[in-house]
Amino acid sequence: MTTSIASTTNALNAATSTASGSAGSSALTSATPAASQANFLTLLVAQLKNQDPMNPMDNAQMTSQMAQINAVSGIQQVNTTLQGISGQFTSMQVLQGASMVGHQVLVDSNTLSINAGTAGGAINLAGNTDNVKVDILSPTGQVVDSLNLGALSAGQHSFTWNASAYTGTGAPSFAVTATLGGQAITSTSMALDQVVSVGSTSGVMTVQLQGRSAVPYSSIKSIL
Repeated sequence: MTTSIASTTNALNAATSTASGSAGSSALTSATPAASQANFLTLLVAQLKNQDPMNPMDNAQMTSQMAQINAVSGIQQVNTTLQGISGQFTSMQVLQGASMVGHQVLVDSNTLSINAGTAGGAINLAGNTDNVKVDILSPTGQVVDSLNLGALSAGQHSFTWNASAYTGTGAPSFAVTATLGGQAITSTSMALDQVVSVGSTSGVMTVQLQGRSAVPYSSIKSIL
């Protein structure tokens, strides 16, 4: 039985439209370029075999359909290439990051890591101050010690806390109070920690620190 040219054309248009319209979807990424081209050619051959001799398929329409399937195949190949490059870039990052192991770093955090009875951190001040105080807090938020750093200029300043007398069971944190003429000055907190290892999670480089769980590499603000 001769298949209707209209129904075959509709099927082909639906297939190519779905493929080109889903370039960023999981359905497209799961199909291989070879499979997509094979399906297209099967439909195209069926359409050519069953077309009405008195009303043959328009050449422009066939050319448009072929261009669509080629565009979809090209997008798939670009995606595959980019995924490969991304994986290689992450691997290179981890390899280079191995040189950080054993070094101390400043991480974007206010949770302190105690090592050999001391803990340290840094603050980045948005402006000049006439008084800066660092309160050391227990995991429950109680002040266990205070450091008066006095007047500091704008920029980054480090501090060290003697934690030998600390008997808490959890990691302490710190809070910064910076003022100038009684007005609060904005500050950013960073904690000192040591790099134990580096790795990758879901394509993102991570750094394992001694006193906390792994953090993304972007959280590392300075390598000492």
